[in-house]
Amino acid sequence: MDFLLDISLVDGPFLWLSIIGGVAGATYLLWRRQRSWPLTVAACVAGGVAVVALAHWVLVDLMAVFSENLPFETLAWSVPAVAAALLFATRFPRSTWKSRAGGLAAMLGVVLMSVVQVNVYFGLNNTVADLLGTAVARIQPLEGSLQRAPGSKPGPALSDWKAPGSMPRGGILRKAQIPGNASGFTAREAYIYLPPAYQTAARPSLPVLVLFSGQPGGPADWLTGGQLRAQLDRFAEAHGGIAPVAVVVDPNGSGSANTLCMDSRIAHADTYLSQDVPAWISSTLEVSNDHRLWAVGGFSFGGTCAVQMGTMHPELFTSIVGFSAEREPSLAKDRNKTIADSFDGDVAAFESRTPLFLMQQRDYAGSGLYLAAGATDTEFTDYMHVLADAGKAAGFTIQAHSIQHAGHSWDAVVRGMPDALDFLSARWGIVQ
Repeated sequence: MDFLLDISLVDGPFLWLSIIGGVAGATYLLWRRQRSWPLTVAACVAGGVAVVALAHWVLVDLMAVFSENLPFETLAWSVPAVAAALLFATRFPRSTWKSRAGGLAAMLGVVLMSVVQVNVYFGLNNTVADLLGTAVARIQPLEGSLQRAPGSKPGPALSDWKAPGSMPRGGILRKAQIPGNASGFTAREAYIYLPPAYQTAARPSLPVLVLFSGQPGGPADWLTGGQLRAQLDRFAEAHGGIAPVAVVVDPNGSGSANTLCMDSRIAHADTYLSQDVPAWISSTLEVSNDHRLWAVGGFSFGGTCAVQMGTMHPELFTSIVGFSAEREPSLAKDRNKTIADSFDGDVAAFESRTPLFLMQQRDYAGSGLYLAAGATDTEFTDYMHVLADAGKAAGFTIQAHSIQHAGHSWDAVVRGMPDALDFLSARWGIVQ
C-alpha cells in the first residue's frame, strides 16, 4: 500500500491522466450537432464565470472567509468545473441512463482536472499521503529522551562542537502540545524537527526556528506543502549535521480561525506566541538560550505573523523569514471590519501592534528580515516591497526576493527556503 501513498499528485502519470480525462470530458460535453448548441455552450461558460465570481465575492467580501482575494489562477481553474456542471445539467436532463452516465463521467473528469490544477498551484498536497494525512498521523509524540533533562547545562557552542561518527544522517519529526499557561490559549499540536546534531549524546546549542502556516491551514502544512523535513535535512547535510530546531506552532486554534497573531478581544495569541511557546521550547528542548540564534518565519498569514512577532518582540526573535506576508494583519478586505472585530473600532490600539507602525517607532539594528513572494503574486510582492523599505529605514538587515514563476503558493516557499536558510545561517555563524 505504501506505493499508493507515494503517488505524486502534482506531476507524473496522475497529473497527465487528470489532464487527459479533463480534455476528453470537455470534448464529450462540448460536442453536439445542434445549431443552437454553441450559444448554449457560451451561456454555460459565462455562467461558470458568474458563479465563480459570485462565490469569490461571498467568501471574501461578504463572509470574510479569506482576508485577501484568491489567486487568479485558482479562480480561472474553477470556471471549467462549474461550466462542466452547467453543461451536464443542460444537456442530459431527459437522456437515457447510459447517456447520463457518460455525461456524468465527462463532467467528473473536468472537475477532477480543475481540482488537480488548483492543488498544483497551491502545492499543498504533493502525494496521496499528504492528501490523506497518513504521513503526518504517524509522527510520534516527543519522548523524554529527546527533552532537556532538569538542571542540565547548555551544550557546547556550534563553533566548538564536533560531529561524532555515529550521528544519524537525517533529522526526525515529533509532535507535542504546547500549553497556553500564560495566555489561556488552546492551540493544535505543534510539530518539531530535530536535526542530526540534536540526536547525538553531546548536543550542541542549536538555533531555533519557530514557524507558522497560512490561514486557513494548520501546522502540518509546513510538513506537506513546505517540505520542511527535506529542506532542513539538505541544510544539515551541507553543514555537518547542524540545522535549526524547527518548531511549527499553531497561532489560531483551528483551521478556520484568525487570531491576527495579536492580543485582542479575539484571543491572546501574542501572549501565547511570545511567552508560552518560548518558555516551553527553552524548558523542553536542548537549544541555545542566546536569542540571537532564534528566528521566526511563516507563509502568507504565517509570514505576516512572523513579521509581527519579530517587530513586537525583537528581544526574542532577532531574525525573521516572511514568505508572502501582508503589510498588516487582517480579518477581511475591509480594514474597518478587522479593527471593529478585534479592538471594538479602536484604530490606535490596532495600529500600535502592526509592523509598519512599530518600525516607525523602534530601532531594529541587529535584527534581520528576509522577505520573499512569488513574482506573479503582484499584490503580495507590493506588500513585500513596502515592508522591506520600512524595515531598511528601521535598521533591519534586509533581503527581499521575488520567486520567479511562482504565485501565492507553497512552491514559492519550497523554492525560496534554501536562500532563506542561507540568510539565517550567515547571521547564526554557521559555515559549510
